[in-house]
Amino acid sequence: MRYSNPDLLWSPQQVQDRLADERIVVLDLRQPEAYANGHIPGARSFDIFGISLIDTREGPLNAFLWIIEHLIGAKGVSDDSTVVVHDAISGERAARLFWFMEFFGHQDVHMLNGGFNAWKAAGLPVIQDAEVPTRGNFTADPQRSLLATALDVVDRLGKTNVAIVDTRSAEENAGTLVRSARGGKIPGAVHLEWKHNLTADGLFKPAEELAAEYSAIGVTPDQEVIPYCQGGYRSAHTYLALRLIGYPKLRNYLGSWGEWGDRADLPIENGS
Repeated sequence: MRYSNPDLLWSPQQVQDRLADERIVVLDLRQPEAYANGHIPGARSFDIFGISLIDTREGPLNAFLWIIEHLIGAKGVSDDSTVVVHDAISGERAARLFWFMEFFGHQDVHMLNGGFNAWKAAGLPVIQDAEVPTRGNFTADPQRSLLATALDVVDRLGKTNVAIVDTRSAEENAGTLVRSARGGKIPGAVHLEWKHNLTADGLFKPAEELAAEYSAIGVTPDQEVIPYCQGGYRSAHTYLALRLIGYPKLRNYLGSWGEWGDRADLPIENGS
């Protein structure tokens, strides 16, 4: 079995072969100090880890998305850019930006499989010099079908044609590790931690392994699948894993447990 959408992942050599293309924008989602210690030639540091949303009602959601759109353009991304995102491994930070790019309607976006660790392991060049990028003309064309709000999730509770996937740790899912006002999980959610998408080397697992893991928990391609975590990072990783194996109906719950656990009007399981 092969990936249904293999071009979503690029190997280090694929990235290296395209670095001379003026349309390439490599975005390094690691912490700035890691970037400063060495990065892919031409890569731009883009640490947006602390910029999250915990209220997916219309006003806060639109304001948050405008901020992200603005920041992407400021890194030199244009509408015709080929965007490559990466983390230290095939990580959740890069996956979240991958999801943002697809949500904003940008079709030419890829993840460096294995991240910067794979780049170094391949013996490819690393530099410390950095340039300030020229602002790009990036414009968003939001694909609302790729986003889940709290209201979207509430409307789908109990529906057999919808799978809600908790991508957090087992302790968060059980409600023993509490990172919001309440601990627990969304009612009816199945659990598969995002780390199960990866090999020990930080690469995405082969297609047959991913397909078997999600099938085993009852998540199938005929369903609409809504992954969530604490802030939309780990859930974006599962979004990408399922994109790789061809699941056609995916929505990332952007607010995730950071919103759900704080709102007393939303139901929970396994917690208080």
